[in-house]
Amino acid sequence: MGNMRNLTKISSFILVGLSDHPQTMNVLFVLFLLIYLMTLITNLLIFFLVLTDYNLHNPMYFFLANLAFLDMSYSSVTAPRMLFDLVTKSRSISIPACIAQVFFYISFGWSEIFLLSVMSYDRYIAICHPLHYKLIMSWRVCACMASLSWVGGCSVSLVHTLLLLRLSFCRTSSIHNFFCDLPHLYQITCTDPFINMVVIFITGATCGFGAFLLTFLPYVYIFSTILRIRSKTGKRKALSTCSSHLTVVFIFYGSLIFIYLVPNSSNMVNLNKLFTVISALINPLLNPLIYSLRNKDLMEALMRSYYHLKLIRASF
Repeated sequence: MGNMRNLTKISSFILVGLSDHPQTMNVLFVLFLLIYLMTLITNLLIFFLVLTDYNLHNPMYFFLANLAFLDMSYSSVTAPRMLFDLVTKSRSISIPACIAQVFFYISFGWSEIFLLSVMSYDRYIAICHPLHYKLIMSWRVCACMASLSWVGGCSVSLVHTLLLLRLSFCRTSSIHNFFCDLPHLYQITCTDPFINMVVIFITGATCGFGAFLLTFLPYVYIFSTILRIRSKTGKRKALSTCSSHLTVVFIFYGSLIFIYLVPNSSNMVNLNKLFTVISALINPLLNPLIYSLRNKDLMEALMRSYYHLKLIRASF
């Protein structure tokens, strides 16, 4: 009878979340609500500036606008649900909703991985082949590269999601996180996830390692080119165009490596949750701040938009 009960299929999961203490949950709600609102505002601002300011109509800012839209989407997969759970304290999520969350989380995450590779290539052409930059990075090429990043992310996610549908869940329904993710679902499935794990390994070894190389390899040539620049002003300008992208890349990859490559143990659960929060919620806020604070063109575009709005208000 006990075995029959254990094999009973479940229809929903319980998201354990970050804390069970009411006061802590209230503090977390306010904190993460502010972070999420700031994420939406800052990324939407960058997207709006690139869209409306003619001076930002170039490949670098085109890709930055794509990154801003991705960050808004990436954060929106997890933040609203987590905020809802912190308020209602229900924490129950249906299996279809969980699978949908997995699909969009993986899709936007992989799309960002591919887009960061594209942005590295853009910086490589701009610094190593400046005379041919406009010819190589035409609007058609930029649109194709950005589209491939989105399609690539959706394709990888679709493979994992379809394989997830073959699994059944009949054990404990508790997910030790604040959202649904593949590793946690594999821990509670009553179906052997061997095939799923093999596909994850193959995807990581091919697409993941390939994107990693395409992201960091161009910087070998970029830095060797910068070292040959005699002018200190030229070196400083070249480095400034790369520093923001490199900072975003290191933070993004650093959090992902800790979450998915560092072995889980009982001592690492809380630290793993911390890096998951950094990856899912903090990174999408840091990216626009890093780019805007280090970028003179964006700040000037922001000031132009501000004065333009003041003139419009004054005319009324």
